[in-house]
Amino acid sequence: MSSIAAIATTPAGVKTLIPICVALPAKLWLSQSLAATLAADLAPVQHQVQPYDGPLRDVVEQLWPTQTGLVFALATGAVVRLIAPLLQDKATDPAVVVVEETGRQVISLCGGHQGGADGLTRQISQLIEADPVITGASHAKHFQGIDQLGTPFGWVKGSGDWTAVSAAFAQGQPIAVDQDSGTTLWRDHLPADHPFGFDPPASPLPTARLRISANQHSVDPSNDIPTAQWHPRVLWVGIGCERGTPRHVIETALEQVFQAHGLALESVAGVASLDLKADEVGLVELCESRRWPLRCFAAAELKDIPVPNPSAVVDAAVQTPSVAEAAAMVAADRGTLRVPKQVIRLEGEPGAVTVAVAQAERESIGRTGQLFLVGIGPGRLDQITPAAKQALGRADAVIGYGLYIDQIRALCRPGQIVEPWPITQERQRAERAIDLARWGLSVAVVSSGDCGIYGMAGLVFEQLQATGWDGKRPAVEVFPGISALQAAAAQVGAPLMHDFCAISLSDLLTPWEMIVKRLEAAAQADFVIALYNPKSKTRTHQIDTAHQILMAHRAPETPVAVVKSVYRPDQDIHLTTLADLPHAPIDMLTVVLIGNASTRQHQDWLITPRGYLGFETP
Repeated sequence: MSSIAAIATTPAGVKTLIPICVALPAKLWLSQSLAATLAADLAPVQHQVQPYDGPLRDVVEQLWPTQTGLVFALATGAVVRLIAPLLQDKATDPAVVVVEETGRQVISLCGGHQGGADGLTRQISQLIEADPVITGASHAKHFQGIDQLGTPFGWVKGSGDWTAVSAAFAQGQPIAVDQDSGTTLWRDHLPADHPFGFDPPASPLPTARLRISANQHSVDPSNDIPTAQWHPRVLWVGIGCERGTPRHVIETALEQVFQAHGLALESVAGVASLDLKADEVGLVELCESRRWPLRCFAAAELKDIPVPNPSAVVDAAVQTPSVAEAAAMVAADRGTLRVPKQVIRLEGEPGAVTVAVAQAERESIGRTGQLFLVGIGPGRLDQITPAAKQALGRADAVIGYGLYIDQIRALCRPGQIVEPWPITQERQRAERAIDLARWGLSVAVVSSGDCGIYGMAGLVFEQLQATGWDGKRPAVEVFPGISALQAAAAQVGAPLMHDFCAISLSDLLTPWEMIVKRLEAAAQADFVIALYNPKSKTRTHQIDTAHQILMAHRAPETPVAVVKSVYRPDQDIHLTTLADLPHAPIDMLTVVLIGNASTRQHQDWLITPRGYLGFETP
């Protein structure tokens, strides 16, 4: 759980930090005198203000061990002097970010990788539209640090010379990668000039090695190049034990098995057993101390699992011929049995422990995934809401139609999984996003305009509902965007000032007969109408039919705006009338806005009055 403190000593700095504190959120630490002076300005964050008395140095010293991040609106030199005596280790120091007092720049000062300062800097810079200043070598290479690449997937850092391996990466030296477990998704999104070699015999010879494995490799620095290890959490430990077996006996037995088979305890995803053991005190205490989930299965779920060492005695006692092996296999989703059951008795200790280990194909990330349904607006970065930008920055993965991914590529961060998809594979996109979120990743699904208006939001919710979604796991957040009809209207004035509707002329998902009914009803009711998907190379008659229906209910001089590729470099605006609509340039990237009885054109603007006063209604 993140805990962020923001600190300012001037009124200008406070005003810059207020929107940051609201969005993150963060506590705002101010001297008592400054808090009193700015009481009116602090209304948006009144419950987040923490006035302090005494030297700022004492406050920072107090916050240092308790916060995951410190955000200062101070001079960089002043911040350096404040934090210098407190710096201890990059693995434990908090993120330190400096925001230039007027909000023009955000600097990642300390704890860039492990502390998360680089990510916090990007998040804040997007929020206040500032320039991020990130000086780490990995940022220059458009890649997250080697010591961070496994974090999204729940990997655990193992032993090794992390400093030397990170230095080799920073210097662009070749690094051999030996990976025998865990996802390879991280490889699919590397920059073209990455230094990794996935085929060890290939040249050039590596100067460092990165191991990604469930095995515990011993490293001899005198006989090997610098090596560091990531451990994906792919191992499920099946445990059976006599009633009342103490925690330390179970733990020692597990450690002995892992050491004997060269497995890394860091790769344990969790413990599995029979449901009769759900309240076994020693087992529960072990899982709680190690923060491992304990999954317990009914005998009926285990008895038909093929195992190498079934036991008639166990079957007679608990109605399944296997506990440890079968439970490990079920928890690992029928993965590979790495260690058949081992029965361990410790001399002089009560109880016996049976241990088996199975390896899952996909690692456990260990957290609840999230789906961010993001509307990116009409296509220009300055038309994306700050909340949507933050969602894109927070996501482990970004999925969307390739054209839309290209439009937001500048907002994607190093190491992020970015998957562009073809235009016709909307359902596959939704399925992919849901799968990644159920695995445990945070996934942003992007749509142009607003994601809930002819976008991906509805399809994702449909897919979730069809699979028995409980409404909570994965969590879902919807981030609205500026819709195409809003963007087009803004370019031509105020045509949507009165009641309006949107109708898509595409019959791929809606029967054409239903579309015709909606056109008839909207035309008769005198709605301002926004036509989406009006025409394509192979679908041309729909706009002609729509024109005929509208002409039967509206005056020929009714103003019409034909807006193509709104807010994009090739934007084109064509103002015409309903009578001349068939001659307007229209394609699939066009939104057609058709006025009502009161809409008027003035110069190059369309204006729909807020009411019908002064006009005859049809």
